This record gives sequence, structure tokens and C-alpha cells, in this order.
Amino acid sequence: MKSAALARIAAAQRQRQALVVVTRLGDGVQCLLDSGAIEGEFSLSAGQLVEARSLLVSGRSTPLAGDEGLFARAYVPSPRLLIVGAVHIAQALAPMAAAAGFEVIVIDPRGAFASPERFPGVQLSDEWPDEALARLGLDDKTALVALSHDPKLDDPALELALPSALFYIGALGSRRTHEKRLERLRAAGLGELTGRIHSPIGLDLGGRSPAEIAVSILAEVIQVRYRGERA
Repeated sequence: MKSAALARIAAAQRQRQALVVVTRLGDGVQCLLDSGAIEGEFSLSAGQLVEARSLLVSGRSTPLAGDEGLFARAYVPSPRLLIVGAVHIAQALAPMAAAAGFEVIVIDPRGAFASPERFPGVQLSDEWPDEALARLGLDDKTALVALSHDPKLDDPALELALPSALFYIGALGSRRTHEKRLERLRAAGLGELTGRIHSPIGLDLGGRSPAEIAVSILAEVIQVRYRGERA
């Protein structure tokens, strides 16, 4: 692979952008495309362009239709789970999500909660959630779960999450707690977007322990990731 293509791939990965590299196997000539543009040493037919762009979502790598001997390789960011609130459920959820292939970041400014002792091997942020999310970015390969049960932490995160491209947004709390949350979000002008929040969070598996609730949350995140919001 040519140095220019490698540099473009590295930049896309740093920015969590999906990219497809198409190589003509006969001579090694390449072109690169993302969701908005295509660049390189040759062009694709309309059908090939549609086929290649579909790989930005699926993440698959495959030969393209036609007689030119084209192979498309997708470079797609790994799914990411942002957990607001370093609570007991988060202690169970973080390693489960990591085992399922998610990049996991736990966000909580309370040092007594978000400590390496409580979250060994987990990436931690001691920033306030709105600061952390603004820095990390909220793309369509990222899910967010608000677990702190503290409006001072959860609400600012949800206010940024709702108008974003996140594929999943969930918040812990009873129906009564969630209704009060919705009232605050409506007052913040986000009423039309509050339907994006999964609450009660997680699939209804009947579990009650922190680990069981974590399983239900991860199951719902995975379900929405592959089936969409209508799952």
C-alpha cells in the first residue's frame, strides 16, 4: 500500500471516520473513498461506488463487481461505548463491552468512583461529562449510557447526546425518574428528541443485580447496533 494511502487511513482512524480503499489488483493502483468524496488514480462506476460505500457501514472487505479486478478493503472505527457514571453497573458493564469488541470509556469527575482500582484496565475520564463528550466526539459508531442517577452528570451528557449521531442512547432510572428527566430535557428545548432515550434501560431480561442489568444493557446496545432503533 502506498504511503499516501497509509497516511490517509491513519488520519481517518484518529478521527474515527470510516474509509474504503479500492485497489486494482492488476497494477496496484488505488482510490480511496469516504461518505462524501472519492480520490485517487482511477474512478468507479456508479454501481461500484454504491457497492463500495455500503462497506462504510458493514465494515466488510470484498471484490467489487466488474471486470477490472477491483478489491475494496474497509477501515471502519471499532464500536465505542461511553459510560457516564462509574457506578456498580458500570463496573460490570465495562469489561463485558470490551470483551464484545467495544472501545469503552467511563466518564465520572468523582475520583472516588472513577478509580483504576475499581476499573482495572478501563479507560477513565475524570472530566465533567459535557467536557468529555465534546472532546471525544459523538459519531454513529458510538453508544452512550447514562448510569450515574445524578442529574448533574447525566443531564449534560444527554443534552449533547440527543442531537448527535450516536446510534444508541440509554439512561438508568425508574419510570418516575425518567419522567422528571424528560421534563428537564423539554425545558432545555430537546423535547422532540427525547424519544431517542432507551429508558428503562436494557432489554427486559428480569435481572436485578448490577451484573444482570449490565448484561441487559449490553444486549440492547448490540441489538440496536445491528437492527436499528426499531428492534
